[in-house]
Amino acid sequence: MRLFLNYALTLSIDSAWWLVDQTQTAAAMATSDVKLLGAWPSPFALRVHIALNIKSIDYECLEENLLAKSQLLLQSNPVHKKVPVLIHHDKPICESLAIVQYIDEAWSSAPSILPSDPYDRAVARFWAAYIDDKWFPWLNGVANAQGAEAKKAALDQVREGLVVLEEAFGKCSKGKDFFSGDRIGYVDIALGCFLGWVYVAEKRNDVKLLVEDKMPGLAAWANKFCEDGTVKDVMPDKDELLEFANMILEARAKLNASSNN
Repeated sequence: MRLFLNYALTLSIDSAWWLVDQTQTAAAMATSDVKLLGAWPSPFALRVHIALNIKSIDYECLEENLLAKSQLLLQSNPVHKKVPVLIHHDKPICESLAIVQYIDEAWSSAPSILPSDPYDRAVARFWAAYIDDKWFPWLNGVANAQGAEAKKAALDQVREGLVVLEEAFGKCSKGKDFFSGDRIGYVDIALGCFLGWVYVAEKRNDVKLLVEDKMPGLAAWANKFCEDGTVKDVMPDKDELLEFANMILEARAKLNASSNN
């Protein structure tokens, strides 16, 4: 998720990343320090946690206070000043999907995150871009919608996007558990990081977005994703996310009310 679910602290898609020298040897990579600058509610930081777990990489997680950002974060991502940032060999890589791709390439001997086939890889990147550029702004828009009609329209857009992703899941998974097949891969990470925030939107609006009879594939996938060993220990507690969202939105409402007086 950098930023942060406009639910408050500013959830905009992280968009800056630095090119990193990839000439180091595999042995050097295996022994180098790896640090992740993140924030527990950030879906984008969650992507990086999952990718690192898939590769069984030991890393240090440095939790950021997004209201008082560290000097290390400001120096590591001076353009956008947002999490996540992966620091490897003292070099920062920014933007969650770029980080996931970097991890996949830098630790190439471990299980692959992106498909090896060029066409399948292009398809995976297409759907990850759809999630970030199209579907996530709709999910984010639910919190910003004012009035019952606007809220309903925003929720309908989220559902429509999930129907599209249900069809994509059927084609990409080829009847298996995940978008990438037998194990979690690139598109799974791109979409799965938002499942906690889908729950938040459902609870705050008393609706169901992942409807099993309309999206049976995605509904089953979501359960398997959350139960996977690479995910379950780093996935934020859903009710804690809900509490966080309520706190942020209530604070924003009070701020807006005071500015209008």
